[in-house]
Formats: sequence, C-alpha cells, structure tokens
Amino acid sequence: MRLSIFVLMVVTAARWGLGPYYVLAAPSLLQQSPLLLLRQPPFDGVSEETYGELERFAKYSSAAYQLICPRPLGNKLVQSFSNVLTHTHGFVARDDRRREIVVAFRGSRELADMVIDGNLVLVPLVSRGIENNTASVHAGFLMSYNSVRGVVLHVVRGQLDAFPGYAVVTTGHSLGGALASIAALSVKSNFPSVAIRLFTFGQPRTGDVVYADLLEAAVGPDNIFRAVHTWDGVPTMVPEYLGYHHHASEYWQFREPPNASTVRRCEGQEDPECSHSIPSTGINPAHGIYFGQVMTMDATICL
Repeated sequence: MRLSIFVLMVVTAARWGLGPYYVLAAPSLLQQSPLLLLRQPPFDGVSEETYGELERFAKYSSAAYQLICPRPLGNKLVQSFSNVLTHTHGFVARDDRRREIVVAFRGSRELADMVIDGNLVLVPLVSRGIENNTASVHAGFLMSYNSVRGVVLHVVRGQLDAFPGYAVVTTGHSLGGALASIAALSVKSNFPSVAIRLFTFGQPRTGDVVYADLLEAAVGPDNIFRAVHTWDGVPTMVPEYLGYHHHASEYWQFREPPNASTVRRCEGQEDPECSHSIPSTGINPAHGIYFGQVMTMDATICL
C-alpha cells in the first residue's frame, strides 16, 4: 500500500513539475509533517456527513484535471469549457439524485509562476453581475475566471431554467479553487435566488479582506468549505503583507490519516490555530493529495 501511494506520488510529481523534492518527501507525507508532529492539537472533528461532502468534491476537483471526463462521478456531463489563452479549463456536471449543478475548475502546474510574476498584484474586482463593490482580487485569477465567465454563466442559466430548484456548487483544487471562489460570487450575484455552496482544496489566497467579506456575505460562511491538507503550503503561499486575506470557512485536516476526526472547522478567516500556524513551504507533497484522493491521477472518477 505504501509503495503504491509512493508510485502515484512520483507520477504526480512529474505531472506538476515538482521534481525530486516532491518524490523524496513523499514517504514522510505518509507519516506526518515534522511541524505537525510537534503540535498534535486536541481539536474536535467534523460530522461524517461533512467529511463525506469534502471527499466527494475533492473527487470532482480531481476529475477536472482529466483530459476527457464523460461522466464525472457517474453523473451527467453537461458541458466542458476552456480558454486556450489563459489555460483555464473545467466542466459543468449535473447530479440529478442530489439535485445539484456542479461547476468544477481545473488547477494548473503553472500556479507557482502565476503567484510570483506581475499577476500577483491586486486589481479591482470587475466581473459581469458583481456590482457596487470595492473588493480587489489577484489579477491572474480574475483574468482566468473572466475568460470563461460567459460560457459558465450561460450553461448554469440553462440548467437552472431546465431544472428549477437545483442548487449550484463550485469547486476546484489549487488554482482551480481560486477560480471556484470567484465563480461562487459570480453565480450568486447573477442568480440571487439560487442556493450555492463552495468547496475548494489547497486554494491560495485569492483577494483582499473586502473580497473575503463580500464572498461570505453573498454565499454564507456555512456554505463555504475551504479545505487545507495538513502542511500544504499553497494556501499561505500568497503573502498577507501584499494585502491578501483568506475568506472563511477553513476545514483543516490537521493530521493523518484523513477521516472525520482529523478535520477541524476553523474560526473566522485566518485562524491562527489552523493551517495559518504552519509556515508556508509552497507547492509541497501535501498539496497533491486531498482526503485520500491523489489529485489529477484517478481516471475512474470520470466513468
């Protein structure tokens, strides 16, 4: 079992361009980050229902990496979308049993470049339907979302018209999580009566504190699930001193193995007792696995 996971992580390292560090660090991930071993916080867990939802949407976020995903988690693929200029990809799926429309965004191996080049600057949040706000977001993230915004909103509108009463969920891993965050605000702003939830995994800081407050006011903290896997460095890779600030609600898997008892719902936006307490090491081994799902690797979740 340990060997098979290690092999999967070697392949994932190649997929993400993480190189030898990722591979050499992989065996330690199967145990625990040294920083977490020192802490072992006495946190309460989450409900089995909440944990199951985190597992399910981690799979949707992983499915968005597949080149072809004809049946995301066995559900109806409504439409894939992409923009070749911004390398933004994803899909809209429909789960008729749960009465949900799922918008999943793919992450990117170019994330490290995106957060350190000129796109790191905060720019005013300008996107159709999001009116009268003073929020600012990451320039690159906003450009990526706006490049597919038209098709996403068009497809979601068509599904809501055809299936009234369905809820919408936006989700994504890494860069995809940042796009899903903006998309949740966009969908809620354009379709105010729709019930919406947001699930992200390894999401970097996406905007400023005004953006965080705006998203929470629109979607509601209880409908936001921002998951962080142990010492994943990506959520804290974009620094606060540049004006960035996380939104609630963080769900931190604070130790291995992943289960309901090792996940904590954190307080507020930047809880000092959760992942914010671990110094960022950027894109590290913990970033590639969420709730047992090796991101990018499992093609069976598309069948």
